[in-house]
Amino acid sequence: MKSAIIYNGPSLLDGKPIVVIATFSSRNKKTGAVVQTYILCRDINPLEASKTGADFTICGNCIMRGEVTTDPVRKQAKGRKCYVNLGQGVLIVWKAFQRGVYKTGSARDMGRGRFVRVGTYGDPAACPAHVWEELLSEADTWTAYSHQSGWRPDIAMQSADTKAEAEAHWSNGHRTFRVIADLGQLDKAKEALCPASKEAGRRVQCTACKLCKGSSKGKSIAIVEH
Repeated sequence: MKSAIIYNGPSLLDGKPIVVIATFSSRNKKTGAVVQTYILCRDINPLEASKTGADFTICGNCIMRGEVTTDPVRKQAKGRKCYVNLGQGVLIVWKAFQRGVYKTGSARDMGRGRFVRVGTYGDPAACPAHVWEELLSEADTWTAYSHQSGWRPDIAMQSADTKAEAEAHWSNGHRTFRVIADLGQLDKAKEALCPASKEAGRRVQCTACKLCKGSSKGKSIAIVEH
């Protein structure tokens, strides 16, 4: 299977309609061959959702969303810092969904024997956990991150926006993924630099690394802002 709708229903964050679409690609140089999962507002263009704040439905309280704006010149939220480019893959997938390109399919079949990226866009906490459990049940490995505190540490790393946030999660036994401004901010006792990053020499792809799997053993992971 190359693609499938693996969830179409209410968001667990606010009850509004979302859709989760899984696609398989081997073109990503950083990750390697991967199942991408897009968590989307079902009926709202991703750019419009960002600009109006409707993306809370799929992103929750993530501070990277930016601020709601009515500026007619802006295409998305003011001050948005999320690294995901809404005008590229996210918008393409949403438009394809609106055209009826994707069909409902088995999450288990999509994940079987593959590397899965849980939440290529959107927070996995918006989708019922049983969907992810099925998708990952026969997967080779996965990466997953959530800004929703305490969400399924067996599946997802906690996204930490500050050192203080990271320390709070560490005290609860949770591993974190943190974006840092420079290498001087790395806590070498608690964190390792992402091996797939430029600063680490891109020495391994995510498919082989397997460090960003929630409560899997190892240090928390940090990456320099890009």
